Amino acid sequence: MSTPSYDALIESNVMVPLRDGVRLATDLYFPAEDGRKVAGRFPVVLMRTPYDKTGSAATGQYYAERGYVAAVQDVRGRYASEGIFYPFAHEGPDGYDAVEWLAAQPWCDGKVGTCGASYVAAVQNALASLNPPHLAAMIVTFGPSSYFHSSMRHNGALELRFVSYAFSMAARSKEAMADPDLKAALDDAYRNVWEWLRSASIRPGTSPLSLIPSYEQWCIDILTRVRYDEYWQQPGYGPLPYYDRHADVPTLYVGGWYDSYTRSTVENFMALSRRQKTPVHLLMGPWTHGGVGRAVAGIASFLPEGGLSDYEGLRMQWFDQFLKGIPSGIDRRPPVRYFVMGGGAGLQPGSQTVAHGGTWKSAATWPPPGITPTPFYFHADGTLSTQPPEEKSEPTRYTFDPAHPVPTVGGNLSAIDTPAGAFDQRCGRQFPGSSGTMPLSSRQDVLCFATPPLREDVVIVGPLRVKLWVATDGPDTDFTAKLIDVYPPGPNHPAGCALNLSDSIARLRFREGFTEEKLAQPGEVYELEFEMYPTANRFVKGHRIRVDISSSNWPRFDVNPNTGGPLGRERRMRVAENSLYHDPARPSHIVLPLAAG
Repeated sequence: MSTPSYDALIESNVMVPLRDGVRLATDLYFPAEDGRKVAGRFPVVLMRTPYDKTGSAATGQYYAERGYVAAVQDVRGRYASEGIFYPFAHEGPDGYDAVEWLAAQPWCDGKVGTCGASYVAAVQNALASLNPPHLAAMIVTFGPSSYFHSSMRHNGALELRFVSYAFSMAARSKEAMADPDLKAALDDAYRNVWEWLRSASIRPGTSPLSLIPSYEQWCIDILTRVRYDEYWQQPGYGPLPYYDRHADVPTLYVGGWYDSYTRSTVENFMALSRRQKTPVHLLMGPWTHGGVGRAVAGIASFLPEGGLSDYEGLRMQWFDQFLKGIPSGIDRRPPVRYFVMGGGAGLQPGSQTVAHGGTWKSAATWPPPGITPTPFYFHADGTLSTQPPEEKSEPTRYTFDPAHPVPTVGGNLSAIDTPAGAFDQRCGRQFPGSSGTMPLSSRQDVLCFATPPLREDVVIVGPLRVKLWVATDGPDTDFTAKLIDVYPPGPNHPAGCALNLSDSIARLRFREGFTEEKLAQPGEVYELEFEMYPTANRFVKGHRIRVDISSSNWPRFDVNPNTGGPLGRERRMRVAENSLYHDPARPSHIVLPLAAG
């Protein structure tokens, strides 16, 4: 692996021209000796960010010291770059142009690699969708496959973190930085972002976002463009429509079981590993967004094995192998490395942390070989079983009041001020919208289905799907699902600990697809099938597997007003009477990917 052999010399704010004349500010970090750039040609590692390129100085220096040129670029309209910022939309062609400009410089050997997480991952996906000739390798950490299907919007609902994101980005915009009064107004708006999230909609001219029109327009667009159309098929919104023309370069996808892009990371790996000739690898740890290598997510600890001691070293091995041609052995490893959570010491005296533990595994494919998709059926008495219902039963009916949604307690979150990761599923002051400390299972609008205490360990690895038969008394509503590992009573948890693993939502009007909306007929029973985020977990002997069904999960997702009105613009709401069926003709269930112990 490349070791520090040089000093680093920086050239700041080099203005890189784009095809439309806009110029992007780029900091270039060169290998240097005695205060001068080293002569020769080097591979380039590019990072494109909306979060101020100067914050990546340490990373730029790291690569330069090891014989790379590092290029860190402010994206269009952010910090020192020219142009107007409208999130994600320009990142495909802008990234393409940046790669090709770098490759043409006399100090570049013609190979450009990319890396970064979150937005810095999304811009990689965007430029790779357009297949720039000199792109040579990528490391995509916590990135999207389709912002419509499972990141920004989600099975028809909106992930409210992106409304919060619009406010936070506006407060840190170059427009705000240049105008103290504007900065003060936008800072105040972001401090009160929960009031805007509770309002459920942003209309033109009604919020401080209107002070920067491109930010306001983007927020309104993601709220109101609710069908899967050409808007969502731009390269910046994920590579899903571009898989067949995507750049065929060695790519490492990195994700976490509690990341907001868990499903996307796996989808990208599965789609491109089937199409590409060059290596495509997947690394999935027990991590939250931005927490690569951290062995704690929420109250769950995955020590001793769940950490990653040298993530930067792993990235260097990838680039050494595929940009420099230095054998690192990484190309000979199994393509998939994943962490199976669970099996640790559990509930411990004197600590709220749950020692959930886990083990690393490797495989040639995802899902790994030997997985058996197995239905677990919901029964009228609240049990969860591999045996389908045998007797007729009335559906379970409940009242869903959109004014009092089920609060989000942990899970796959980012860009919003609420804790991510694994938590006992009960209310607490740290979770917005909750009151007291009652468990979510005590709510009348949360339906719990659980196995008896397990007689032996049950391991699941892979995708999760829910198939429900449902009805509502109005034109539209939502249904949510959450998979939970229930610990028996123990220290600090006298009632047991219900540890969340995965969740999802589906909007009924999109039950037949996302290109059109079909409102429901009151009282009619519909089949509703949707995908949850994948996971890998060992349910230990004595634990229970539980699935919670409801109709809201706020603020992870926006709340359906139940009126059938236009999403993102509706001003009314109504209480819905919802029903879940679990009889022989309509056996609602979850499909779990059972693995050998």
